[in-house]
Amino acid sequence: MPMQFHQLRYFVAVAELRHFTQAAEHVGITQPSLSKQIHALETELGTPLFERVRGNIALTAAGEVLLPSAKRILADVETAHREVQELVGLRRGRVRLGATPSLVTSLAPPVLRRFRDAHPTVDLRVEEGGSQDLVRDLLRGDLDLALIIMSAQGPDPGLRAEPILRESLVVASLEPIPAAIATGELRITDLRDQPLVMFRQGYDIRDATLDACRAAGFEPSFAVDGGEMDAVLSFVEAGLGVALVPGIVVARRPRIRVTPLAPPGVRRTIAVARRRDAVPTHAGRELRRILLEYVRDATDEGKLPPGVQPL
Repeated sequence: MPMQFHQLRYFVAVAELRHFTQAAEHVGITQPSLSKQIHALETELGTPLFERVRGNIALTAAGEVLLPSAKRILADVETAHREVQELVGLRRGRVRLGATPSLVTSLAPPVLRRFRDAHPTVDLRVEEGGSQDLVRDLLRGDLDLALIIMSAQGPDPGLRAEPILRESLVVASLEPIPAAIATGELRITDLRDQPLVMFRQGYDIRDATLDACRAAGFEPSFAVDGGEMDAVLSFVEAGLGVALVPGIVVARRPRIRVTPLAPPGVRRTIAVARRRDAVPTHAGRELRRILLEYVRDATDEGKLPPGVQPL
């Protein structure tokens, strides 16, 4: 893999602080992640950059050669970034992000925190809704970006959708489901006689649940039909029925019992999407960059939400 900008940043931090743990804290990542990136840089260059001398970190001859060039590259990039920001208005402007209810409470907050730290004067607007609603809003220009769930038919032809993560659904219930007592997991067919609490039209989870049940050969029965995410979880807590939900949304609902689905289960692909025929705003492009950077960092550090895997 070619030398990466962030690897040079990590290298300079270690070279200046002469301490891997302190350097990791300085650049905002874990020490194992920093060591992994330094090792990758050394592999690319074909030589060690650091050596331990009497318990201290020292630069090798190759490290001494690389350090001034690395500092110059970082300084040039920082200057260019600052000048371009001033030119294109990232110190002002607006970005509008859409996200599904599970993603607006799990993936969006740390991403928006990073964006706000980098661009405190940009106006951030968030729209929460089902994927079908978000696609509609993207197509009519009401959103710049959206975190959506890919449908089985693929993205709308009017969108550019980039898959980034895969998420598994779990069964949420108030009481144990008898079929899960022996194995600790359920099959879709075990929901045949369970009354379901169902999301309203426009939620991709509704379509995923119905498709899975029908593929298993039965039509599900509804205890309640038409809820939003909070309503569905409240109905489950009230004992009205069970629901298929993303595992992350029940983390703060201790009364709800979570049972995984046996493989292949029901999995969803999370994508970041934008309109195909629209030129992205500068703020929108920057938010997408920070989003992908966060996903990469969270993957390296094992901080993805429960039930979510990188693609």
